[in-house]
Amino acid sequence: MNRRAGLVFALVTMAFWGVWGAFAGRPTEHGFPDTLVYVVWALTMIAPAVYALARAGMRLEHDGRSIIFGVLIGLTGAGGQMLLFHAVHTGPTYLIFPLIALSPIVTIAMSVAWLKERVSWIGGIGIVLALLALPLFDYEPGGATHGFGVAWFFYSLIILVAWGVQAFFMKLANKTMSAESIFFYMTLMGLALIPLALCMTDFSQPINYGFEGPWLAAITQILNSVGALTLVYAFRYGKAIVVSPLTNAGAPLITALLSLALLGIVPQPLKIVGIVLAFLAAALLAIEPEERA
Repeated sequence: MNRRAGLVFALVTMAFWGVWGAFAGRPTEHGFPDTLVYVVWALTMIAPAVYALARAGMRLEHDGRSIIFGVLIGLTGAGGQMLLFHAVHTGPTYLIFPLIALSPIVTIAMSVAWLKERVSWIGGIGIVLALLALPLFDYEPGGATHGFGVAWFFYSLIILVAWGVQAFFMKLANKTMSAESIFFYMTLMGLALIPLALCMTDFSQPINYGFEGPWLAAITQILNSVGALTLVYAFRYGKAIVVSPLTNAGAPLITALLSLALLGIVPQPLKIVGIVLAFLAAALLAIEPEERA
């Protein structure tokens, strides 16, 4: 395949993740617990993982280094997902996704501290914009954002850190592991946390098992899982300087715009500034590794 295929895969990821993000909180709004949404997500990862591994000839790296990296990548990714499903139930998706899109700032910080890498001028501008954007998300001159509390903000920060750490170890793992193996371990760790999610579920409360519950969750989470797989192939066949901004900034932008359209609201001016700064920062931080290389 040529680089055009890489662009197509990146656009598919952007579209799938953008739509998924906008509707990720709908099942919980209709009485389906966020912990069970996590279970549905973990199960939807199985088919893409099997498909990817089959395309790779069922070759799986299983040496000690690969297992350690796989577990770290899988746990930080799955843990972030579990918390995300709770965050979108308690906060506005049009702010949550632009905020967690700043996770590359953690990856870059770890690369500088651990690998002694230098930050390019593009990455430096991205970091400055990210630092300017962060406090604007939590600034509430007139009270909570349209009835939401502030817990979602702290959840988003934890997810930001978790996914930034995940990306760092994924970066290290890509030097010795295939993308299919990484995706397999991500799926395996996601499935491993299902018992924890079930233990955290309050089955004494009414649970919606109709279409707007597990079935709607399955539809949205399939977009999430397949988008993760197409991202693997986007990086394989495309250029990171094109793929990263599309997925890191493009997908949250679609989520924010769709969420605002569905809610029919206009954020406070400072929130709008924060969203714009976050998108610019995410795009610059996403291309920083390519610029550094």
